[in-house]
This record gives sequence, structure tokens and C-alpha cells, in this order.
Amino acid sequence: MLWEARTDWKVETIDLDPPRAGEVLVRIVAAGMCHSEDHHATGDVPFTAPMIGGHEGAGVVEETGPGVTSVAPGDHVVFSSLPSCGRCPSCSVGRHNLCDLVMHIGAGRQLSDHTARHHLGGEDLAINCFLGAFAEHTVVNEMSLIKVDSSLPLEKLCVLSCGVPTGWGSAVYAGEAKLGDDVAVVGVGGLGSAAVQGARNAGARRIFAIDPVEWKREKALGFGATHTAAGVAEAFDVIQDVTWGRMCDVVVLTMGVGRGGLMADVMRLAAKRGRVVVTNIHPADEIDVRLSMNDLIQMEKRILGAIFGSVNARRDIPALIESYRDGRLDLDGMITREYPLDEINQGYRDLRAGRNIRGVLRMG
Repeated sequence: MLWEARTDWKVETIDLDPPRAGEVLVRIVAAGMCHSEDHHATGDVPFTAPMIGGHEGAGVVEETGPGVTSVAPGDHVVFSSLPSCGRCPSCSVGRHNLCDLVMHIGAGRQLSDHTARHHLGGEDLAINCFLGAFAEHTVVNEMSLIKVDSSLPLEKLCVLSCGVPTGWGSAVYAGEAKLGDDVAVVGVGGLGSAAVQGARNAGARRIFAIDPVEWKREKALGFGATHTAAGVAEAFDVIQDVTWGRMCDVVVLTMGVGRGGLMADVMRLAAKRGRVVVTNIHPADEIDVRLSMNDLIQMEKRILGAIFGSVNARRDIPALIESYRDGRLDLDGMITREYPLDEINQGYRDLRAGRNIRGVLRMG
């Protein structure tokens, strides 16, 4: 739990209400340690406190409430970090990542009635992304669950809740990377490693992995990158040389913390009509962006925001699982280290120090 910004995570014993209509009690096996939670901890992004963190997770259904039809006790499930109703205007045209249900995400309450199921000492607790996956058990709405094959390792599949589809989709869906494209990925942690793999599977000709951490650049080569650079300035020289000055068709920003002051330099990496996909979170109070508007206009470059990689979770999480089965998606290589729940703060220290691609919490 996070009691307030700029403090450590605390492990607490809480009370859980049983699932109500449309809800499911899940025993969590593993949860991915995404950078998004660290944005709450550092104060970059506000949240409703006290909050149970965690929006990447996988586990086993233990109990279902009235009206639940998509899962049953004993089923293995992966959480979707954003729910989808399938009926709102966004869902009806396939933009499930923009479902109207997400308008309530900041309150940290249940989807069905916007009240709490998690309590401590009589106080209602918020849950991140309607999930609260940093726990041994949670109660969630079935609209946040994807049933998966019970033979697959949940400690690997948990990162499919957010990081992998977000990175993959940022390259393939938002960025529209395609056969023969040149693609740059700025920041090759969890999201960036998935973006590299997405670009590779889409048929990109050259993939430039940009990160200040040397071993992450080396890992990126194993995921499909063809060239590396330690920073955006160095990458400009490399890309300019390799592409004969044409630069990249797609640039995906998956840094730990976005910086508006870097955008003008990032835009120089993009080709004419190049697409710059902004996926990484920026501090909520940042409003200043350094940008050459003439470069944007005269070269017809495009800046695109992407949430959850523009994916449809019910279509894409199962598809990514099949890619994992087929060896076209390397989840094992992306998971650097597992931690018990009481070592969560060490896990986030390792994230900030650049020691992990993706850390995972193992429950029990």
C-alpha cells in the first residue's frame, strides 16, 4: 500500500468484502512492477490515498459474484490494466483502450458501484486501475479479466496486463510500424523492450534502441534491435549515417519519465511524415514542451499520444500469448528478477537504478 506520495510502500493486512454482482475474487500469483506505480510514489502523478498499487497481475479465480459468466472458480486469469465494456462509443469502434469506464479510474473504487471492497481498520482503500494487484487477493470486476490457458506460467503472463501490450502496441498500432520501416525506441526497459519486439515482428528493417544503460542496450539487441545508442544526440548521428539522412519512420518514447524539454531533439530522429509516439508518462504538472513547429509543419511529422498501446485487450492479450507460445515474443528475457511482496521497495530501487527490464512480485 501507498499511504502518500514520496513515501515507501507498506505491507499491510487488510479486509476484503466478498465479490458482488459482476465481481470476482482472485488469488494473485504474480504482479509486474510497472513504472506507473513509481510515478505515484514519486509524486509525478496524483492518486487517491491510501491505495493498493499494482495494475499488472495474473492469478486464479477463487469465487465469483452473481451474474459472472466469463470466468469460474479455478480459472487462470490475466488482468487488463484498463477495463472495456464493449458497448460505449469507443469500444463500439474497436478503441477498447479508451473505454468510457476509465473515466472513473482515478477514484480507485469498484467499476460496478464505485464503492470499496478493500478495507483497513474501517477505512476504505483505493485500488490502482480497478485492480490492486500488489496483494495476495483482490476483488475486481470481470470486465478487467482475461481467461488464459492454465498450463502457462502466470509469473510470466502477468506482464501482459500492461507493459508488453503497451510497448508492443505503441510500435505496431499507434506507430503503425510496417515492413521495411526504420524504428527508434527511446528507453528500452519493460515497455521499450516490448516495442522493439513489436517493431521486429511487424517487419521493421532497422530498429534503433536508445538507452543510457549499457546492459539494457545489449538486451535490446537480443530482442531484435539492430543498432544502439546511449542517448538521443548520439542516436541522431547513428540514424543519420545508417539511413542516409532519411531518419526513422516511427519513434517510440518509452522512457521511465518523459521530459518535454527533450521533444525537439526527439523530433529530429523522425523522417518526413514520421510518427513520434509518446507513451511514457510525464509529470502531471508539466506543461512546457520544447519543439520546433517549423520542423513539425514543413516535414509533416506527427506526434501521437498512446495509452495502453492502443490495444484491444480481449483481442491482443490472447494474441500475444500465442506469440509467446510460438517463440516470437520473449517474456522470459524481459523478466529480470522476482521479489517477494515484502521486498517491493527494493524492487523499485532496482527499477530506478536501471537494474531491471521488468521486476515481478511473487505472492505466497
